[in-house]
Amino acid sequence: MSDALKHECGIAHIRLLKPLDYYKKKYGTAFYGVNKMYLMMEKQHNRGQDGAGFASIKLNTIPGERYISRVRSNQAQPIQDIFAQINQRINDEIKANPELADDTELQKRHIPYLGEVFLGHVRYGTFGKNSIESVHPFLRQNNWMHRNLIVAGNFNMTNVNKLFNNLVELGQHPKERADTVTVMEKIGHFLDSEVRKLYKKLKKEGYSKVEASPVIAEQLNVAKILKKSSKNWDGGYAMAGLIGHGDSFVLRDPAGIRPAYYYKDDEVVVVASERPVIQTVFNVDFDDVHELPPGNAIITKKNGQVSIQEIIEPLERKACSFERIYFSRGSDAEIYEERKMLGRLLMPDVLKSIDHDTLKTVFSFIPNTAETSFYGMVEAAQDELNKQKNEAILEEKETLTDARLQEILSHRLRTEKIAIKDVKLRTFITEDSSRDDLVAHVYDVTYGVVKPEDNLVIIDDSIVRGTTLKKSIIKMMDRLKPKKIVVVSSAPQIRYPDCYGIDMARLEDLVAFRAALELLKDNNKYDLVEKVYDKCKVQVDLDDKEVQNFVKEIYEPFTNEEISDKISELLCDKDVNADVKVIYQTVENLHKACPKNLGDWYFTGDYPTAGGNRVVNRAFMNFFEGKKDRAY
Repeated sequence: MSDALKHECGIAHIRLLKPLDYYKKKYGTAFYGVNKMYLMMEKQHNRGQDGAGFASIKLNTIPGERYISRVRSNQAQPIQDIFAQINQRINDEIKANPELADDTELQKRHIPYLGEVFLGHVRYGTFGKNSIESVHPFLRQNNWMHRNLIVAGNFNMTNVNKLFNNLVELGQHPKERADTVTVMEKIGHFLDSEVRKLYKKLKKEGYSKVEASPVIAEQLNVAKILKKSSKNWDGGYAMAGLIGHGDSFVLRDPAGIRPAYYYKDDEVVVVASERPVIQTVFNVDFDDVHELPPGNAIITKKNGQVSIQEIIEPLERKACSFERIYFSRGSDAEIYEERKMLGRLLMPDVLKSIDHDTLKTVFSFIPNTAETSFYGMVEAAQDELNKQKNEAILEEKETLTDARLQEILSHRLRTEKIAIKDVKLRTFITEDSSRDDLVAHVYDVTYGVVKPEDNLVIIDDSIVRGTTLKKSIIKMMDRLKPKKIVVVSSAPQIRYPDCYGIDMARLEDLVAFRAALELLKDNNKYDLVEKVYDKCKVQVDLDDKEVQNFVKEIYEPFTNEEISDKISELLCDKDVNADVKVIYQTVENLHKACPKNLGDWYFTGDYPTAGGNRVVNRAFMNFFEGKKDRAY
């Protein structure tokens, strides 16, 4: 993707179902769980590189022994950093105490991070904060084992202020408004309440405090706690948690916005944000890894009992389509085919833009995530070329010579790696002209393969802001002197902000929104902007369920093609000589390619939760009022 998008986040959870000695005997190490966690987090580093965290719980420890370990990092390579720290601690302990080397029981008692329950997280800091305090997992500590809570998630709540106020109404004094803290404290409140109720019941039955502890662990109803905690949540989330005595859970939002997959056998329970991560790390088949149903939680009790329970009544499924277009690893079998289909479905519009002249067209992609959709586009282009060959042969069949036949058959589709991403540029000069010149060189090009009479078709995953296209890619492509540059987006026009975990918070950053504003000016309809603002403002004090998305009216006067053509103008400086055409995927074809992930609010404005409409209206009001604030 040319416009880098940050995304919250990736989770990894492992629960070992056998004693540690089992893994020592079968796999040669009691650190089987730690090693697998490293692999699961590393294979999800695409989901977050601003921070990483790891937490573990030891089961059945005696009082006085540490049973929770946590390490977090916001260093440049956070996953490597935290596991370097873990390995250092393990090696130091074994070096200082050689008797631990082959004794699993002693290792568990004396070595941190070695346990049976693990939770990992990789993070992008979408709020511009990247302090260590913002890195998951979060820990809520208590001397009662059952009231310790560790939480990490791939999520964003649209109504964090409302949730914060709910905590205040419960008598709490939250230390900040961050949604992770707010969610953790909400779960923690009902966890505390449930533990107190169980203890009172057991006390009446004659149990002492010591005797009550293991019974509380056995009887604690995690599903009940989650139902109460999540009652007012509005957002997209895959929320994972560990409770101090050993229960664990992963809860998915009722619209299925954020992804979660699980695998279970007699040795492990595993949950991750992406299916191929589990397939690769545990060497299991596609069909063995299951998607966690929306509104459901996978809950593992301390005793190893695993259940999938409905926590929230599911809404219409609106799984994030950007997961399929860009964020998730393309090694997933379904995602790979979907991305190829996205490229293939664009081909009719591409052919129209080049007048079906495949012989004088070079096809390429913006590295590296658009490569799969490029393959689909090329397959469709090859089909067109084959069709042209057949037509030529049939048309000339009466006069066809061997030489002419060989000439027709020798025509090949011209595919080249044109764009090359040189560096992750660090813009250390603040002067605008200097910075722009540096940005222009983020991409380089392959010279000598494009001729002046050629069209150059280059595909990208999506066009969000258009900044890199304008300042770097199109200018570099133009140096090759093609007749025409066709920039193809495998995603539709991004018109609305995301509020469920993708860092697209401000409307004015979106090139499609800027294009619509320019069209309003061109057509003397810019007064519509103030009318929409007034409609948004009237809704400020309404309940979320009553709020409508009036920002849709900004786009209604124009066709998709009119907006695309205006985007083409906005992305071209005056010194670009080639004719530039921007082609976007249609929403209909997106749904055809990705039928299981129909979440398309960033393209259509049809938000899957009530809070989405409030967020988009707030984003528009911020734009109109000149505020740089986030809308959530």
